[in-house]
Amino acid sequence: MSRQTISKWELDETLPDICQSKKLANLYGLSLDELIEFDIDVKEIQEIIDRTNDAVSEKVDWTKAWSKKYPILATYQNEVETQVYATELSRLLEDLEKKYGYGELDAFLVLKDILTVVWKGRKNAAMD
Repeated sequence: MSRQTISKWELDETLPDICQSKKLANLYGLSLDELIEFDIDVKEIQEIIDRTNDAVSEKVDWTKAWSKKYPILATYQNEVETQVYATELSRLLEDLEKKYGYGELDAFLVLKDILTVVWKGRKNAAMD
């Protein structure tokens, strides 16, 4: 598949044909139904993100909201020595800020993204 083809899919100018969709589903280990459903879910989430301003986002208790899906978020504070991890994470954030000149938010987002990559890598390794 060419870059132009993928770009047209991303811009909603065209859609993959059935053969391309089948290849994509195989590549990501999904059924065709899951691939189509995932695309709809991602679009809905992106629309919500685009509509949510920072003022509203600041009012949301994200830990409480996500703990409905992931109960560990409601209980770990009583079990984990959070200060140990907070200190190390603060050091990593400061390193990103100094080494790359990122602001606080950008450094946080980069670190969050790195954690996501690590998480996906561990999940993929467990599946192999």
